[in-house]
Amino acid sequence: MPDASLRSAYMRSVLMRGEVVELAAMLDILCARAEQAEESAREALVALVDALNHEACGDVVQLLREEALGVPHLALERLVRQPLAMIEPRDVGRPEDDRVPDYGKGRPLTLGERKSLARRPNRAMMDRLLRDPHPDVIRMVLANPKVVEEDVLAVAARRPCRPDVLAEIARQPRWAHRPRIRMALVLNPDTPLEIAAPVAGLLLRHELRLVASSPTVAQAVRALCLEHLERRPPGEFGPSSEEDETLQ
Repeated sequence: MPDASLRSAYMRSVLMRGEVVELAAMLDILCARAEQAEESAREALVALVDALNHEACGDVVQLLREEALGVPHLALERLVRQPLAMIEPRDVGRPEDDRVPDYGKGRPLTLGERKSLARRPNRAMMDRLLRDPHPDVIRMVLANPKVVEEDVLAVAARRPCRPDVLAEIARQPRWAHRPRIRMALVLNPDTPLEIAAPVAGLLLRHELRLVASSPTVAQAVRALCLEHLERRPPGEFGPSSEEDETLQ
């Protein structure tokens, strides 16, 4: 399947239909091979992470998490891990309560009006829409073909940023597959940990080192990146060791 969205949709259907015990065993093999930089496994892992981060797969992810812990399936557990900080997630409030950008209309716009603008934004309006705090608005803007990588990267790197907005970026294959955006999401301390953990499994050696050494990243994500780093083969494709040191 050449289309990323089709791959993600197919993987979701596999997760939703599969029997958890067999599914977990197969996915553990996939994750272990991807950790060893097997090209075809890494390609499949991208679609798997897309599916895991989709809202519809929340219940399946929890079942896989329990199965991975119980057997154990260590490679799969690293991908679906639930960091301790998630047990009591912080309250970020409703997006309606956050400050809405000035859209230049002389009055605050309703959510419906902002969503209408997001369907066909011009360049000037797009900059304002990308600062909107509501994930529904962001979702519609991200689907617009006029949006470029630099636009999305600015949102993914924004601090502070609403976790539900960052989750919307991670759920869009068009953007979540871009290495710079993927890194920005993992490095952003406001990215939900249940989103950052699977994405961290896609990072290369030099990216894992960068995240693990960042003091702003959640400790659970840094520890997870160190675990992944220990299992990456020395010859994994990507920057050389000298380039790794330069990035540090």
